[in-house]
Amino acid sequence: MADESSFDIVSKIDLAEVDNAIQQTRKEIATRFDLKGSLIEITREERNITLLAEDKMKLRSLDEILRQKLARRGVPLRGLSFSEPQAAAMGHIRQSASIQEGIPTEKAREIVKVIKDTKLRVQTAIQGDQLRVRGTKKDDLQGVIKLIREKDFGIDVQFTNYR
Repeated sequence: MADESSFDIVSKIDLAEVDNAIQQTRKEIATRFDLKGSLIEITREERNITLLAEDKMKLRSLDEILRQKLARRGVPLRGLSFSEPQAAAMGHIRQSASIQEGIPTEKAREIVKVIKDTKLRVQTAIQGDQLRVRGTKKDDLQGVIKLIREKDFGIDVQFTNYR
């Protein structure tokens, strides 16, 4: 029997890059004419980013700037889930974004089902918050990677430990 190859399907976001994007957003806010002197805050605690602004227009500007900076730093926007803006104290508007870590179980099951439906000769196992795909033919493994990249599961995924 030929050697078995494998790779992992994971979902990880580099928090250092998120912090860098937040810092760049703060710098741009300080220099933007339309936002200067306004009460605008952006903070990150653990895996949650909070945006706070005086009104919806300023919140929208803050959101756009943050998304641009994240994209420029290579942070996948589909790895963040933004909540609807909500009223906060003193008439301000608050929005939060949670940073995804790992593949949720229901998404993992969905990915496994899609892989099984292809009839490629690979085995897929859910290992905590990631998936391991094994097979004897590299072509089958590459077929799985191509399939996962083409299909939208609503989460950001990367492929690691290809051996």
